[in-house]
Amino acid sequence: METKATRAEGLLTLFDMQTTFFERAIEGISVADMHNRLNTKANHMAWLTGSLVQQRYWMTTEIHPGLKQTGEELFKDYKGIQDDAVYPTNAEYINDWKKFTPIAREALVTISDTKLDSELDMEGMKMTYYEMISFTIYREASIIGQLALWRRLLGYPALKYDD
Repeated sequence: METKATRAEGLLTLFDMQTTFFERAIEGISVADMHNRLNTKANHMAWLTGSLVQQRYWMTTEIHPGLKQTGEELFKDYKGIQDDAVYPTNAEYINDWKKFTPIAREALVTISDTKLDSELDMEGMKMTYYEMISFTIYREASIIGQLALWRRLLGYPALKYDD
């Protein structure tokens, strides 16, 4: 699919790849292992997954305000991991991902160069929409990589990047 803004084409390719990798990254992980930090301070898979879903949600806010992810209270305002919090299930995360993804994709396909160049104020940090979307898609890849590593550390098969 062609994007309205040429700069969004490469971002769309990455967006689409990460869309398919998401479910594969958490496939088959038990509830206990989603919360297992292996006696470290590292973010567990449940938090990483919810943070990823929250980012996808952010991409929908301009064209579809009012949507929220199941774990909204755990992730809004860039909250970090919370000890002893009950995080959503994988099924809830996947359901939210499937709800947000087509809307976020539409936003990426239809965003204009003018909008990409406009500034966004993220709690005192100014950047363009292009910079923020680029960072968001970069961070998606980073989190999926972390989830892939957690799979291996917890004894699960490696993330499959192909069918």
